[in-house]
Amino acid sequence: MGDEQGIQMGNCRLNNNIRHWWGSEMAVTARILISLMLTLFLILSPLSPEEKERVRLEDLNLKVGTLPRGKFNAITDVAGVKVGHYTLIKGDDIRTGVTAIIPHSGNLYQEKVPAAIYVFNAYGKLAGYTQVEELGNIETPIILTNTLAVGTASTALVRYTLAQEGNENVVSVNAVVGETNDGYLNNIRKLPIKEEHIFEAIKNAHGGKVEEGCVGAGTGTVALGFKGGIGTSSRIIEYDDGKRYTVGVLVQTNFGRELHIAGHKFSSNLYKKEKRSKGSCMIVIATDAPMSVRNLKRLAKRAFAGMARTTNVMSNGSGDYAIAFSTAYRIPHYPNGYVEIPPLIPNSRMTQFFQAVEEATQEAIYNSLLMAESMKGYKNRYVAAFPIDSLKAKINCLQEQRR
Repeated sequence: MGDEQGIQMGNCRLNNNIRHWWGSEMAVTARILISLMLTLFLILSPLSPEEKERVRLEDLNLKVGTLPRGKFNAITDVAGVKVGHYTLIKGDDIRTGVTAIIPHSGNLYQEKVPAAIYVFNAYGKLAGYTQVEELGNIETPIILTNTLAVGTASTALVRYTLAQEGNENVVSVNAVVGETNDGYLNNIRKLPIKEEHIFEAIKNAHGGKVEEGCVGAGTGTVALGFKGGIGTSSRIIEYDDGKRYTVGVLVQTNFGRELHIAGHKFSSNLYKKEKRSKGSCMIVIATDAPMSVRNLKRLAKRAFAGMARTTNVMSNGSGDYAIAFSTAYRIPHYPNGYVEIPPLIPNSRMTQFFQAVEEATQEAIYNSLLMAESMKGYKNRYVAAFPIDSLKAKINCLQEQRR
C-alpha cells in the first residue's frame, strides 16, 4: 500500500469515526450547547458582525468627484464652525435627537453671518426661513431635530439668545430650525425632545471630527431604504490668487427610494415591502469664501445636484432644504452706518464652488448611511444598516473586470 493510499484510507476511517461520534447522544448535547452559546453571543452583542466596523466613503478608497477633501472631511473644516449632538434613545420606542451647527463662537445675534436658504421641495416645517430670505443673514445656531420638536427647539433658541451677554434688550429672535420626520422608528407623538436637549446639543458643539450616523437629529431617520443619519464632507478650492477656500456640508438624511453608489443600485427589503420613499433631507452648507447672499443661494441650490445622484426618485412628501452661510464676514446688529464686507467671489468664478458643494453633499449622504448602524424602534420596527460588505464585493468585482 502506497503512502498516499494509506493516508486516504486513514482519512476515511477518521471521517467515519467523526460521523459516528457526531450522531451519538454526547454529540447531540454538544451541538445544543454550541447553538445556545452562539445564540447568546448574537443576542448580547450590540452589533451584528457586519456592523462592528462602520466606515466612511474614504475608508473604502472611494471618492466623489475630483476636488480634494478637507482635513476632517467635514463641515468643521471651515474654520470656526462647530457641531454638537444630543442623542435620545429611551425604552423601546424613543429614537430621536438634536444636532446644532454653530457658525462661530461669538454672539451670533450681535454678529450675524450672511446666509441663504434654497427650498427644493417645501413639504417641511423649517422655522426662520422668511426672515433669512428677506434679510440674508442668520442670527442663531442652526438646529436640526424631528418634525414635532421644531416649536420646542425654536423656544429653546430664543431662550439661549436672550441669555447671552449683550442681548439684554433683545425682543425679537429669528430661530432657524430644520427637521425631518423620524416617526417610523421614533414614537414622535410622545414629544420627547425638551428644551434642555437643545441646550445640551449647543453645549456639546466642537470643531474637528464630527460624529456621524445614528447620532443627534439622525438617530431615528431612515434613508434610501436603509438606516439614515447624520453625514458630513468637505472640499477644498484652490482659487485664482492662490488662496484656499473650503466648502463643508452636513446632512440629516431621511429620504429616498433606492440608493445609487459607485455605479451600483441597492434596493432594500424595507422599500420592497412597505414602498417607503417619503421623508426629508436637511442640508447645511458652510464656506469661508466671501460670497454675496445671492451667490450663497445659488450655492445652496446646487447641493441638490449632489443629492440627486444618490437616488432615482424625489417624492412628494419630502421636505428638502439647503441652508448656506459664509464665515468670511459678519453683519453687526448695530452697524456704524455701513457694513464692511471683503471683495466678493464673482459670478464667473462660482463654478468650482458649485462643483465643491455637489461633491460634498453627495459624499455626506453616503457617509450618513455608511456610518449608521441597524436599529430597532417604535412598534418593533427594524431598519437595517447599509450592507458595506455588499458594496465592497461589487467594487472588487468591478476592479477585477477592469484588469
